[in-house]
Amino acid sequence: MPHLTSTKTTTPSTELRTGFGIPGFAHPLVAPAEWGELTRPDMPLHWAVLNVADGPGARPDPHCLEAAGRLRNAGVRVLGHVDTTYGARTFGEMISDAHRYIDWYQVDGFLLDRCPTERAALPEIRRTVTTLRAIRDDAHVVLGHGTHPYPGYAESADQLVTFSGPWSDYRWSQVAEWTADYPPERFCHFVHGMPRGHLDEALRIARWQGASTIYFTDHTDRGGRTDPWETMPGYWDEIVSRIGTGVSE
Repeated sequence: MPHLTSTKTTTPSTELRTGFGIPGFAHPLVAPAEWGELTRPDMPLHWAVLNVADGPGARPDPHCLEAAGRLRNAGVRVLGHVDTTYGARTFGEMISDAHRYIDWYQVDGFLLDRCPTERAALPEIRRTVTTLRAIRDDAHVVLGHGTHPYPGYAESADQLVTFSGPWSDYRWSQVAEWTADYPPERFCHFVHGMPRGHLDEALRIARWQGASTIYFTDHTDRGGRTDPWETMPGYWDEIVSRIGTGVSE
């Protein structure tokens, strides 16, 4: 299969611990079970994104503050959602969002969603990431490209989302050769529209493509009309069990 025929020559580490990156559940009032599930003991969770209203919102939301606080008290890293709009948003707008996330929700870092991929946009993203780390010590920064970007982006952030899309594309996807120069904990894969019967195959793809942070769901975007990440997949317990017991290592 294509994902196994890459020229990547590194061997997956037996020490790798696969875990979830939550792209952003719905508001805690709409999805209370989802937010509550993330505080389960021994949940294989790397981080969860807080997206209040396509960003931090216009004013503090006590329900989001409470949800974020519960996660942080449980030792879960909470990231604020900052939309880059593929490079169209200004530096000032993004940093303003970041300040509000820090002031209102005490986030641990940021997901820069819809991040550009081309070489020309790298200096501005690098500037943004440097500033985020200046205003939040030890900020964990994830660049949400959704595909493989120009390799230089890997030097600017803690993690890159190198796949975000439907299972129909993921099952035939190929990894960029340059990713072999970095450990699996640097990469994230988000897959929607994935049927239950393909869990093992999807975990193998993530392992062989070298991505240790994942999120798989059977929900779809329905042609861009819905957000597939807002609720848990129907096979949540099954995938938690598989990852928690190290099936994918």
